[in-house]
Amino acid sequence: MHPRFAALADSLHPSFVKLTECLPHTGRVRLPIGMPSCGVYLFSEGNDHLYVGRTDRLRNRHKEHWSGKANDAPFAFKLARHATDNLLKGGPTRKALEADPIFAAAFIKAKERVSNMQFRWVEEADPNRQCLLEIYVTVVLDARYNDFINH
Repeated sequence: MHPRFAALADSLHPSFVKLTECLPHTGRVRLPIGMPSCGVYLFSEGNDHLYVGRTDRLRNRHKEHWSGKANDAPFAFKLARHATDNLLKGGPTRKALEADPIFAAAFIKAKERVSNMQFRWVEEADPNRQCLLEIYVTVVLDARYNDFINH
C-alpha cells in the first residue's frame, strides 16, 4: 500500500470514535447553528447503525433526510424501496415510484422513521477523508443501508 494512502487510512479511527461518541440528536429538531458544516453523519436506531453519509451542509442535510423529496432524502427513499420491495436495479424510476400511491405512502412513513432516528456527526472538511471515513464507518458498523453501488 502506498505510504500516503496508508497514513490517511490510519488517521480515520479517531474520527470514527468521535462520531460514535457524539451526543445524538433525535426528532425533528434543527441542529445547533454553530455546528460544523462539513462532515460525516450517522443515522441509528439504538445500537442498530443504519446509514452513513457525508456532506458539506450538515444542518441542512439532516433536515432534508426527513423533509425532502426523493433526491434530497436518499435514505428515506431507500427505506421506502425496501418496504415496497422495489429493489431491482433498472426497475421503476424515482419519478415513477413517487407517483405510485403505495410507494408515496411508504416514503412518507420512512421520512417519519428517519426523523425519529438518532443522528450523530463528526466534523471533516477534507473531501478525501470524508469519502474514506464514510466507507470506514459503514464497514466497521455494518450500516446495512449503505451499498456504494454505482447508479
